[in-house]
Formats: sequence, C-alpha cells, structure tokens
Amino acid sequence: MKKVAYIRGVVKKDVITKMLCQRLRPGDIALIAHADLDEIAAQELAERGVKAVINTCNIFSGDYPAQGTKILLEEGIFILDMVGGKIFSLLEEGERIVIRGDTVLSRGKKVARGRIMKKEIYSEQMLRAEENLNHKLDHFVQNTLKFARKEKSLILDKLAFPKLKTKIEGRHVLIVVRGKNYKKDLRAISSYIREEKPVLIGVDGGADALGELGFNCQIIIGDMDSVKDATLHKTGEIIVHAYPDGKAPGMARITGLGLQAKVIPAPGTSEDLAFLLAYEQKAALIVAVGSHSNMLDFLEKGRKGMASTFLVRLKIGAKLVDAKGLAHLYRSNLKWQSVSILLIAAFFPLAVLIALSPLVRHFLYLFFWKMKFF
Repeated sequence: MKKVAYIRGVVKKDVITKMLCQRLRPGDIALIAHADLDEIAAQELAERGVKAVINTCNIFSGDYPAQGTKILLEEGIFILDMVGGKIFSLLEEGERIVIRGDTVLSRGKKVARGRIMKKEIYSEQMLRAEENLNHKLDHFVQNTLKFARKEKSLILDKLAFPKLKTKIEGRHVLIVVRGKNYKKDLRAISSYIREEKPVLIGVDGGADALGELGFNCQIIIGDMDSVKDATLHKTGEIIVHAYPDGKAPGMARITGLGLQAKVIPAPGTSEDLAFLLAYEQKAALIVAVGSHSNMLDFLEKGRKGMASTFLVRLKIGAKLVDAKGLAHLYRSNLKWQSVSILLIAAFFPLAVLIALSPLVRHFLYLFFWKMKFF
C-alpha cells in the first residue's frame, strides 16, 4: 500500500519569500508564491528548518536550471506546488494546518490541492531546462547588449556620491551581497576580516550575515527591502538606492525607524552601486562576497540580462577580487595530524627540561610517590 504524506504544522505565508524567512521557525510550513524557486531562497527556507513548503506557483518549470527545488529535496523538505493563489485568502498566518497527500486541510476542510514535487519530476524538468539553456543564453546575451547601450553612462559618467563619514581611500573594502553560498564564503574569510579590518559594506540582507558573525557594517547600501531593523540601527551610514528618476521607496522605512540616510539615484542593481562607491572613493582593493556574476545568478533574480553588472565589472575589474566559492576551496579547521604535530612540538621543550634538571626530576619523584600513597 502506497504511503500518503501526512504533515501537521503552523503555516506562515508571504508573497515575498525573503520577508517570510525572517518570521519562520523550525517545524513551520512555509506558504510562498515563488515561481522557479531560486537557490538563495531555498537555502534560507532550509536554514529556518521548515518541514514543508507550499507554493502557489510552479516551483520548477524547467525554463532554466533553477537550483532551489534541488536544495529542498536534498534536505528532505516536503514540497507541494501549483496550489493556486486563492489559498492565501483561505489560510490565516499562524494557524495549524494539515497536508494529507496532495491536499491542504484547514480546520478539517479542504482548501487547496496541488502537485507533490518528487525527485523523478525534478529530474525530468532539469533535462528540459538543460536542453533550453542555449536558447536562454542567446536571449540573455541579446538583452545584456541592448541595455548596456542604454546604461553605459553608469561607467562613462560620474555618479554624484555624497560625502561619507567612513574613510575608504587606500583601504580594502569588503562588499557582502545575498548571493550563492555567501554565508559560507564569509565564514571562510573571517580571519581576513579580523586581520585586515576592511571597510564593511552590506548590500541589503548581506549586512545581516556580517552581523551574525559579530561584525558591524560601516555602510549599508540598497533599497532596504530585506535587511533587519536591528542591523540598520547598528550601522554607521545608510545609503538608499533610488531609481534614476529619484524615487526612493526604501526611504519610507528608514524614516519610520527614525534613522538618517543618504540617497543615490542610479540605474542597475544595489550591488553595482556598492562596487562603484568603493571604486570612486579610491579603495585599494574590493573584495566581493555573494556577488552575482553569471546568467543563472541573474535569471534566479528575475533579471533577463546583466548589462549594468557587466559594465561595472569592466570599470573596476583591476581592483576586484571575488570570494565566490572560497568555502569549497579553503577549510580553516585543523586536521588531527596537524594538531598532533603541534602538541609534540609544544611538549618537546618540557621533556628536555625534565631530562636535564635534577630539581624538576626530584619534584616529579615526590609527586609520584604522594599520588601513589593516596
């Protein structure tokens, strides 16, 4: 007899997955509206310890190789997708619900039905995504070139950067973005941060990752949609990224928190703006953690091209060091063989002292007999 999934738990819901992740607790059921779930969102859902994810949309359409579904399946998290948007109005935040097979129940009544995402379905969709990759790449390149012509002023003209309290000239600058493996990469270079003491710039939620390691940002840049209130209160300077026309929706949040911020209108992403700021302020070296630098990164962000990022990297490339993937190449934990060698080296001088000193030998002789007596 086929086993039917039966899951009970508290449901938390939000159409913006990164906002939902801030409220999730271990054992919760996450209700999202996230087509082609990206890797970062999936990592955060897994880190929060959810037992199930309900998605109103197709969690993996096979349009391109989105990695989020794979992460949830590897973590053993139950996935029910394509349940439809109506479920958001039928479930209340914090209520206990039941998932029985492919059906969602609230107070014993059926509220939605969807598709149980399994590894077999994922594998089929991934084959389709890989076949579609060349077409997707061609479209992505065309979009990038088209918008590069429109946004070339980003590197040809100088942006009007405000005067900063933080001194950047001649110093290393570390810029942290919510990107692939950004927390792992950040932990891998934590010794560099302590020794070099670079200027720390967090791009929105990237600033929270620095805080988790005990570092406070000197500067936070972004549209302020994912960084925590506590992190904003601890930072030295806040820069709100505005649209080229000057509109800055993020300022409403800053004002509501009683904080001060500078505004910079600019095309492109907040990540691009952070790099340009460090470059224009004459940073000696710019180290990037979690930065977006390839087609999949941008497709997962919902962007059809990377014009501004391509242009910015052309401009600052000589000073830029990307820490992406560093956690996979570098492990700071010592092996037992290394520890043994260190211990032997530490005890060698003591052994020589015991061998050469009659006083030490006499003391150890008395200590030995005293212990034997007791």
